[in-house]
Amino acid sequence: MKIKDVYFLKSCKNIADFPDYQYPEVAFLGRSNVGKSSLINMLMNKKNLVKTGSKPGVTRTINFFILNQAISIADLPGYGYANVPLKLKKTFLPLIRRYIMNRINLKLAFFLIDIRRIPGSIELELLSLLSGNKIPVAITLTKCDKVSRNRLAQYIQNISKQLGIDSDRLFITSAKTLSGKKELLGLIAEYAGGTVRNGGF
Repeated sequence: MKIKDVYFLKSCKNIADFPDYQYPEVAFLGRSNVGKSSLINMLMNKKNLVKTGSKPGVTRTINFFILNQAISIADLPGYGYANVPLKLKKTFLPLIRRYIMNRINLKLAFFLIDIRRIPGSIELELLSLLSGNKIPVAITLTKCDKVSRNRLAQYIQNISKQLGIDSDRLFITSAKTLSGKKELLGLIAEYAGGTVRNGGF
């Protein structure tokens, strides 16, 4: 997939503010500090497209971007970070749930998991919600450059076992080394590119 143009559209704190268009949409979601912003920037070939920060919890709204004038990218707020104010933190998961249940043009969700973490109850709940709403999911393991080759297979196996899926269904990525970039862009083209095949895929 060729990245011709991508730009920020708007940030939304509630469902009423979501952009109303027919673009096929792909979403990125995961825990705070999972590397979501860095991964999106890497995929889109733009270092500062999505704001990143040294502290987790930078993304506190759903941010929408337009890719190639034909595909919508949704960057969902991270969840599970203890130091986010309680009042604010309580809005994150309900917003994510409402997004999953109501976004009819959502074609694919990239579900990000730090390869060094075992997914917990929140991840299992959201994966179940995605499955129940018949939304295809790409389990995307991030920060794989931070794990030695000797331990990589074991981390992958641990996550595979916890989620109850085959390890070959997991996507191995690193925003630093660009690992997984080709595969993830291919998925965006496959699931969201159907209406824009004349746009340069």
